[in-house]
Amino acid sequence: MSSHQSARPVRIGVQLQPQHGEWSDLRRAVVAAEELGVDVAFNWDHFYPLYGEPDGKHFECWTMLAAWAEVTSRVEIGALVTCNSYRNPDLLADMARTVDHISGGRLILGIGAGWFERDYDEYGYEFGTPGSRLADLGEALPRIESRWGKLNPAPTRKIPVLIGGGGEKKTLRLVARHGDIWHGFGDPDVVERKVAVLDDWCAQEGRDPAEIERSTGVEGSPDDTGRRLHDLGVRLFTVGLSGPDYDLGPVREWLAFRDEVNAGS
Repeated sequence: MSSHQSARPVRIGVQLQPQHGEWSDLRRAVVAAEELGVDVAFNWDHFYPLYGEPDGKHFECWTMLAAWAEVTSRVEIGALVTCNSYRNPDLLADMARTVDHISGGRLILGIGAGWFERDYDEYGYEFGTPGSRLADLGEALPRIESRWGKLNPAPTRKIPVLIGGGGEKKTLRLVARHGDIWHGFGDPDVVERKVAVLDDWCAQEGRDPAEIERSTGVEGSPDDTGRRLHDLGVRLFTVGLSGPDYDLGPVREWLAFRDEVNAGS
């Protein structure tokens, strides 16, 4: 399975979760992450904290990405992940194209079907069912791609589409059709299964699996899971950090892992 990804370098991401801090904390953290050598800085697309104090401080995703685009110069940026339900797909495509230009071609469009019911209820969105939200995502992805082809000016590059989720019947099929990056969660055993399912969908959709970068969230030390995940074809490893401190200490080990693996490949 890993042969699909063997030519790709390892990249390290950090998810700066926009909860429990001030904007100044998030701005400082993304600049520090870039200076440290992180490859991708992600936030997330929610309206309330996901853990800790449920009514704690929190900021909106896409306005933040535009600001991050201005205060950084090298690191790629994106949401891990945008909730498809919160914005019309054509509008989202335009927002992504705009941040792509602000950043000089550093945006990754991370997107998923959505799941956090409180966001929907408090902001007046129809929560629906997992099936209806996935169907909406399946309709949105071609609309986003189509809108990118109509915008003036066009995006600066083919904006990479990262699709988050591990659903084996629908989500991974959408990845095979539309994704440039697949982001999953779980231990190596889970990732191994999902990667195999994704490869099967690629075969059915006529897609070269080597075109899709495999990404996962990681915790702890790379000594625990790094090599096994790498052997499974994972090339983007993302460490999640919460406010207000955004302690980048754990990221340093993963950057050292990246540099060691890439030097040896």
